[in-house]
Parts: sequence; C-alpha cells; structure tokens
Amino acid sequence: MRRTRRPRFVLMNKMDDLNLHYRFLNWRRRIREIREVRAFRYQERFKHILVDGDTLSYHGNSGEVGCYVASRPLTKDSNYFEVSIVDSGVRGTIAVGLVPQYYSLDHQPGWLPDSVAYHADDGKLYNGRAKGRQFGSKCNSGDRIGCGIEPVSFDVQTAQIFFTKNGKRVGSTIMPMSPDGLFPAVGMHSLGEEVRLHLNAELGREDDSVMMVDSYEDEWGRLHDVRVCGTLLEYLGKGKSIVDVGLAQARHPLSTRSHYFEVEIVDPGEKCYIALGSLGRRMLSFLLEASSPPLEC
Repeated sequence: MRRTRRPRFVLMNKMDDLNLHYRFLNWRRRIREIREVRAFRYQERFKHILVDGDTLSYHGNSGEVGCYVASRPLTKDSNYFEVSIVDSGVRGTIAVGLVPQYYSLDHQPGWLPDSVAYHADDGKLYNGRAKGRQFGSKCNSGDRIGCGIEPVSFDVQTAQIFFTKNGKRVGSTIMPMSPDGLFPAVGMHSLGEEVRLHLNAELGREDDSVMMVDSYEDEWGRLHDVRVCGTLLEYLGKGKSIVDVGLAQARHPLSTRSHYFEVEIVDPGEKCYIALGSLGRRMLSFLLEASSPPLEC
C-alpha cells in the first residue's frame, strides 16, 4: 500500500500562524512596557511633603528638607507656573523654581547644579549652589511666586528663566536647558509651611510704561549695532576702533515707579567692553552720529 505524504504547505501555514501569534504577544508586551516606563517617568516626586490635590504642606521635622517636583516639565505652550503661599510657617523657608527631572529630593531647589529657585525667606536667587545672591524682596503668607521660561528658549536650548512676585516680574537668569526639560519644583524647610500650586497659571501683561530687565525688541527705543533675541542683547559691530560702539536705549526712562534695572553678562566677549548706565536722548544722538562713518561727496 502506498503511503501518502502530508502536503508541506499546510505545515508551513501553521508555522506562520504560530510565528505571527508570538510576534503579536511580543508586540503587546512591548506596548505594556512602554506604557509602564512612561507612567513612571511622568510621576510627580516628593519627600517630606504632604500632597492634597494642589495643596502642598511641609511634613517633616525642621532638620529635613521637603521637596516636590512636578510630573511634567515646562514647555513652549505651558511655560509658566505659580505658587501661592497659604502659610509661611515658622521660618518661611519656601523655594520656588525649576530642576532637572531626577533632582535630589533632599535638597532645596537651587542648591544643586542645573537648578534655580527664588527663596521666600531671604529674597535671594539660588542658581546651582547653596549660596544665593540678592534678587528680590522676601515673601510671606498671601504672596504669589511665579516662575517661567521665555518661549524663545525652547528654540535655542538656553533657558531664559524669569520670576514674578504677585504677578510682577522680579528679574531673570540664564542657564542651559536640561535634555529632559526643566520641571517645576517647590521646597520647604520648616513646620507649618503650606502652599497652593498652580501649574496652569497664566502671566498677565504688565504695564507697558514700566521698563523691565527681560524685555523684547519693542521695548527698546533705539538700537545701534545691537540685536535683540528675547532677553539677550548681542553686539553686531566690527569692534575695530573706539567708534565701533553698540548702543541700546530703552523706550521708557527710569521713574519713581521703575527706578532700577540690571544686566547679567552672559558672554564678556573678547575684551569685555560692556558699559551700563543712563543717558539722555541728546547724548545718545551725539554718540550715534560719532560712530557713523563719514559721508563722501
């Protein structure tokens, strides 16, 4: 009797179905792993902080730093947040700022590299070190501290960070943009401290008559051999002689309401010929005429 052989194509079809089944299972497992990683990556982190909705309160002893880091970084579309001080507690050691994603929760924001924060108890700005510099006024219960990144920063990967108090700008600073972004952070360090976090806050437009340090091109009355990029001023002249001067004059003069401004030197250039001061319109016109090349007839 002649033995019949089973067609090979039937076995091959079953093997193909089995391979497809295993590929489908691997695909589902991979998707689940990605979702778990993303869920872990975008979790808020906190230590010695009690979180109740949008309310944060200190939950430790006075020797322990409490730190909260939001789940997502600031973006170009959501570049600002605020913190309302409900209770300044015993010492008012509340800090508001930006930190990298995996910032150590045992330190106040601003104490470690690649972080920056405005501290309410002394009004100082801490920028990557445990020693701050005088920046603004102290903050108490009822005050609001805001922090944001200028939208232009997300295009150049250099974070131009500004801070506000009760909706008015206090000042700004510049630091490198972290690869994973900069995350809103709140620090506390004494009993009774409590704040309310507003991650979707919007910064209202300030009075145009006030000249701020971090202003844009339309805030400058005259520019000569100087380019404005966000809050940055860049010299464009040749710099070959004493008359190759770059000048920038604000549109509005100093007044009793706005009697102070400051400039942070990002790059001193070749010889650091940077001057800061005030002058009248006539003096500026004279300097511009002196720096212009003579006309040939």
